[in-house]
Amino acid sequence: MPLNDSFLQELKFKTDIEDIISTYVSLKRRGSTLVGLCPFHNEKTPSFTVYPETQSFYCFGCGAGGDAVGFIRKIENLDYMDAVKSLAERAGMQMPADGYDDSLSKRRRRVLEANRTAAKFFHSSLLSENGKTALSYYLNRGLTKKSITKFGLGYAPDSWDSLIKYLKSQGFTLPEMVEAGLARRSSKGSYYDYFRNRVMTPIIDVRGNVIAFGGRVLDDSKPKYINTNDTLAYKKTNEVFGLNFAKDSGKNSIILCEGYMDVISMHQAGFTNAVAGCGTALTNEQVRLICRYANEVVLAYDADEAGQKALNKAIQMFKQTDIKIRVPVLQYGKDPDEIIKTVGAEKFGGMLEGAASDLEFKILDLRKKYNLNLTQGKVDFVNDVIKIIADTSPVERDLYVSRLSDELGIEKRTFNAQLDTYMSRRSRAEKRSNYKKIVNDSIRQNARISYENGESAKKFKAEERMIYLLVKYPDCLKAIGDFSADYLTSGFMRKLFGLICENISNGADTDITNFGDKLTADECGRYSGIIARGKESANSKEEFSDCLKVISEEYNKKNSKTVSEMNDDEFRKAFGNT
Repeated sequence: MPLNDSFLQELKFKTDIEDIISTYVSLKRRGSTLVGLCPFHNEKTPSFTVYPETQSFYCFGCGAGGDAVGFIRKIENLDYMDAVKSLAERAGMQMPADGYDDSLSKRRRRVLEANRTAAKFFHSSLLSENGKTALSYYLNRGLTKKSITKFGLGYAPDSWDSLIKYLKSQGFTLPEMVEAGLARRSSKGSYYDYFRNRVMTPIIDVRGNVIAFGGRVLDDSKPKYINTNDTLAYKKTNEVFGLNFAKDSGKNSIILCEGYMDVISMHQAGFTNAVAGCGTALTNEQVRLICRYANEVVLAYDADEAGQKALNKAIQMFKQTDIKIRVPVLQYGKDPDEIIKTVGAEKFGGMLEGAASDLEFKILDLRKKYNLNLTQGKVDFVNDVIKIIADTSPVERDLYVSRLSDELGIEKRTFNAQLDTYMSRRSRAEKRSNYKKIVNDSIRQNARISYENGESAKKFKAEERMIYLLVKYPDCLKAIGDFSADYLTSGFMRKLFGLICENISNGADTDITNFGDKLTADECGRYSGIIARGKESANSKEEFSDCLKVISEEYNKKNSKTVSEMNDDEFRKAFGNT
């Protein structure tokens, strides 16, 4: 049963979307709206817009949109009912006593409860007689018992079903254990523990929930590491290990390293703002999460070839945000854990304090490749370094050109001439590439639309405009006549049209709050986009009728098989030469 309308309307009245979103995004007022950098994709120019009048948001860059519930749902990775509960608690409201469908929410809570129970079991096992070898492993790695307790480290016994038996005794079913990623079912139908004879690291989210585990073998057997697969409570691309502690460190910077042990070792040494990504590669979602809790990121990646490759990728990802980037030159070990053991926390701290900006780091790293005592070495270095300097602001470019000209014994005007030539050539190439991309993307989009729905772009535009007019001018419903929802594109459009018409007929609002439990997060975004892109009409009923006419005609064309679409060559000709 869905939530009742009176509850949702009270929640909407007591919730200010500006207050909700401003705790995650820095917003600036622009007329009647507010804008900021989108928290759901990397951008430097604000395209994320909040509409206080309709209590909604929409990003013109990535298409994310919805109401306050939809925002919390997306940014906190919650299902609909848990997002509603979160806002209700914030507003001091009790969830309605009458029945509502929160089965997915209940399943997610059971996953979290099973994980928390498993974490306690693993930790107790580590401190038991059977866990002596595992405890020695941690102690030999230099961890104190205080750090072991702080991070809830544990041990999965060398048994096929010890965790299953314990979880059963605590009231969990086998399907719940499988859904949490703690147990597996064999091809013969029997169940077994997923983690066995491994030291265990629980992964805890920023709200303090145990959402997953990482397990490492104690010998040389393979695989060396196994991790919880994605579940209702965990998606590795969205989570950052150690952020639950780092966000409360009182520092405006976050140290990002590669491994769980690096994070634990750094916290033990006093660097309580250290974190690591979950999974093998840094993701855009993790970058955005880090940016929510810091103004600066220090990239303390491993010094080996794989680490430096990952470092360069991380720099490019963080450069798409407005966070400050610094990169230390790590010595005396391949990773932070080894360096701290070798030279101590103070010396490692000095490396972090002396961390250069990402630009300085790139230039220093580039210098190592060339012999600057040779003329050819200088020429090759300049040819490469201008590619780095070209991406900076005019002031930074001037400062770097002045400094490097003096250091290399090259006249500044000669250096600038080389730089200008490179930038002009690159600009022309980018324009050609961007133009070609626009044309090719349009071709692909038209092809996809045609393939998936067999509909024309003209019909899609008319459908979106019709939806906007119906929402903004509900009286348009009276002009619907014998128009059938079957004329609309199947799926989202028919679904949305039906919901809107039903609410208007019943005298209910058509804002997104009323549809949050009926539309998916992506559908909420599409609905918000239609409203955000729409413009007011001078004659809404006449325009509405025109839209119905276009939709009907295009529908009849399609069904009489008389529609003709431009082929790729015709499309390119319409856009001009590429």
